[in-house]
Amino acid sequence: MRNVFDKYYKKYDKWYDMNRSAFLTELAVIKKVLPKKGEGLEIGVGTGRFAQALGIRYGLDTSKGMLELAKKRGISVRLAAGEKLPFKDSVFNYAVIINTLCFTKNPMKVLWEAKRVLKKNAKLIVGIIDKNSFLGKLYKKKKSIFYRKANFLSAEETATLLKNVGFNRLSYYQGIFKTLDRIKSVEVPLKGFGRGGFAVISASLSRKEKLK
Repeated sequence: MRNVFDKYYKKYDKWYDMNRSAFLTELAVIKKVLPKKGEGLEIGVGTGRFAQALGIRYGLDTSKGMLELAKKRGISVRLAAGEKLPFKDSVFNYAVIINTLCFTKNPMKVLWEAKRVLKKNAKLIVGIIDKNSFLGKLYKKKKSIFYRKANFLSAEETATLLKNVGFNRLSYYQGIFKTLDRIKSVEVPLKGFGRGGFAVISASLSRKEKLK
C-alpha cells in the first residue's frame, strides 16, 4: 500500500478537510481513552492529522510523502513499518494505531512491536473501521484507491489479537453512526461497539505482562 499512499498523499490529506465533522468525531472517540499525559507514539502517523490534534510528538509511516506533511505539522517522524519499530524497549507511555492495522502485512507483529516499546502499565489505543459495521461494508464495496486492498478487522477480531499479545483491561468506544456525507456536526461517542463505523479499543499493559 506504500505506493498508493505516496502517490495520493495530498488527496488523502484533503479528506480531513472535506469530512471535518467525521474527523472530529473520530478524535472525540479517541479522546475518551487517550492518556492525559506521557510520551506517545502514533504507528501509521500518515500526514500527522491525528497526532497533531492529539498532542502526540512521535510518529512513523512507510510513506515519504505523508511524512513530509506530518513533519510540517510538528511531528518527529521516522520512515519505518509497524512490524519493526525503530525505538528501544519500554520508551513510551502510550501508543495509538488509527485506521492502520488493516493496511499492515502482519497485524499481530505490529502489536507485539507496540508492546515492546511501551512502558509498564502503558496503554495501546487501536482505532479501526469495524468490518462488521455499515461503514466497513460500504468501504469494502466501494473499493476506493486507499481501501480496495485493505484487510478490515472487526472489533472482536482486534480484541482477540490484543489479548493474544498480552494486553488486557480492554474498553470500547464507537462513533460515526451515519454515512460521512450526512455527518454535519461532531457526534457524541458511545461505549461499546457494533453501532458505529469507527471503533476504538483501549488496552492496558500490566506490569506482569510487560515482564514476559
